[in-house]
Amino acid sequence: QVQLVESGGGLVQAGGSLRLSCAVSGHTFRDYAVGWFRQAPGKEYEFVAAVAASGVNTYYADSVKGRFTISRDNAKNTVYVQMNSLKPEDTAVYFCAGTRYTGDNYARAGLYDSWGQGTQVTVSS
Repeated sequence: QVQLVESGGGLVQAGGSLRLSCAVSGHTFRDYAVGWFRQAPGKEYEFVAAVAASGVNTYYADSVKGRFTISRDNAKNTVYVQMNSLKPEDTAVYFCAGTRYTGDNYARAGLYDSWGQGTQVTVSS
């Protein structure tokens, strides 16, 4: 079991940038892929991005591809998502989650067994 804590959310103008961090604790961090999901008011949970345990392979939802970049620093037990060119429709609570899945489809929330508490991202027009 791992614990995850998100930080870095806030209010930003459309077109601006934010970097979210996911601090992960636990002895098995290097064995976990980490994904980001988001939930806007009145909407379903949506996959955003994921990074494999190795940090080499990354995966993105079509809605954020080319704007968001996910990475991990195993030495710091931290996963980041750099969010550029933000749009009002990116407004949501963002969650990070961990999984020991080692395949190539990380978009299903059921793959993840540990979740953070969420951090609010608000993009104003």
